[in-house]
Amino acid sequence: MKTRHLLSGLAIAVMLIQPSITLARSMEASPAPLYPVTPYIAEKSIDTIYPSVAGEFLVFGQVKREGFSVVRTSKYSPDTSQYKLKKLALVDDMRYGVAVNDGSVGYVSNRVGPISAWMWQGRGDGQVAIVSQASYSGGLTPYHLNASPDGKVWCFDSTYQKLRYNQMFAEFIKFGHYELIGQQWRTYDSDSFRKKSGYMATQTGKNNKFDPPVLYTFQRNNSQLVMIPNAFDGAISPDGKKVAFVRETNGNYDIWMQDVDGSDLLQLTSSQYGDFEPAWSPDGKKLLFVSNRDSDGDVLKTSIYILEISSNRETRLTNSPRATDGGPAWLNSNTVLFHSNRNLANANGGTGSNWNIWKLDIK
Repeated sequence: MKTRHLLSGLAIAVMLIQPSITLARSMEASPAPLYPVTPYIAEKSIDTIYPSVAGEFLVFGQVKREGFSVVRTSKYSPDTSQYKLKKLALVDDMRYGVAVNDGSVGYVSNRVGPISAWMWQGRGDGQVAIVSQASYSGGLTPYHLNASPDGKVWCFDSTYQKLRYNQMFAEFIKFGHYELIGQQWRTYDSDSFRKKSGYMATQTGKNNKFDPPVLYTFQRNNSQLVMIPNAFDGAISPDGKKVAFVRETNGNYDIWMQDVDGSDLLQLTSSQYGDFEPAWSPDGKKLLFVSNRDSDGDVLKTSIYILEISSNRETRLTNSPRATDGGPAWLNSNTVLFHSNRNLANANGGTGSNWNIWKLDIK
């Protein structure tokens, strides 16, 4: 009889402590952030994406039901003094905003021809065409625009594949699913360029049915246009001498680097999964990038990483178990901006239905 009462007591004790065990496991599912993150620009019912910083200025994209726009503001007080670039035609979607030291803003628009790249000079209404006649006569579809901080060297990518060219033109002016707005690296991936219920992992061995895109670098002082095959998502170094970019090989995406004239090619990352969206540090010694290497190639679970170029040391900066982090940029040498679909009320927990810009300090 005593033995029976003892066993009953143990059973009750196990039942009493079971909720605590379940709670502990639930807490483990949302790990503590590697670096605490805080919202930097968050607006209700507006998607705010792809921050770009140069000099005293912060440029970012906004997406509403009526289309795409580009905004410039102070990097120190982003909620004040915002200037939205003016539409200059009835149809004028503006994307891929790029900040320049003197306050100029680069962007891509569909106001002239199919798609063309331009630079607003930061004052008045003057708009400078970037690259050459081919970019606004329909010969190229400039995507993923980027520049050196002084605006002297630019890069963008495009496709020669006729079917994909027509699709990209249609996608440029289409609002689409919010998921795609914050993952522009998916442009050249045949499995994930459109919203669907499930995606193949971005990993070695996956078949990509799209032809490889082409990256172009352009120097404004001499109008030299250099083509780099099988490359996209370019980022020009602070001194304007190098370009980091993404290259796909057998289904896998890695970060590469070379001189803007097309020489001295070097592979920087080598992961089984996907590395995207490189961004140079102000001193040119580090790169931020986006990867799904810690989610086994899951398209929708991406984090921000940092690479020290000289040592090839890689460090993970964000680790939300469900969020899609992307579009990294340097606010300064110790502060990183990125956009994410994180829940504003629970940064390292669930996700929301909008993109906002977040901040983390790595000092």
